[in-house]
Amino acid sequence: MTRHQSIQLDESDTVVTVLEDTTAGNTVETNRGDVELVESVAFGHKVAIDDLAPGDEIRKYGEVIGVATERIVQGEWVHVHNCDSVRGKAEGRQ
Repeated sequence: MTRHQSIQLDESDTVVTVLEDTTAGNTVETNRGDVELVESVAFGHKVAIDDLAPGDEIRKYGEVIGVATERIVQGEWVHVHNCDSVRGKAEGRQ
């Protein structure tokens, strides 16, 4: 099992950013301890460090960046397929 590094700037964060490509089954280091990855996540992407329900805030670097659009389990990749941004939307997206 490989331990991957991540960035977590605030204790209230619900996601961390991975610092290298990762593989399911390995772990990512967080300020709260290691989190096992349930899927592979690419460098620079977010991983949930909490279980999240639809509508829960997604916090990164101490700021709310979005809301969960579906259930997200700890160790899961967080991206546009399961997160809706509150920081602005690309033209044509609602």
